[in-house]
Amino acid sequence: MNTPGTALRSRNPRTARTPAPAPAPAAAPAGRQADGMAVASFVLGLVGLLAMNLLLGPASIVLAALALRRGTTRPGRARLGLVLGVADLVVLACLVSADRTWSWSIG
Repeated sequence: MNTPGTALRSRNPRTARTPAPAPAPAAAPAGRQADGMAVASFVLGLVGLLAMNLLLGPASIVLAALALRRGTTRPGRARLGLVLGVADLVVLACLVSADRTWSWSIG
């Protein structure tokens, strides 16, 4: 049973326990996602110069724009991915105008 003395004892600031502080989150997932998008944009733009530039060029551009908008810690890599994505489309346009077809081959 609770007696009036025990109720007062639990309110004593010296004996009252405070809850432990909540642990801070390990890392911001949005920042990590933006960094991953910047790296993916760079890799897709680089690979797109050699193969499948019709698909990889726009994908690289979109990922670079999203990474820059979300505030990546690697803005240089995102900008390079953006430039490589545009270069993919320029290379595709040059090859299409030379061959007059959407498919191209070396040789």
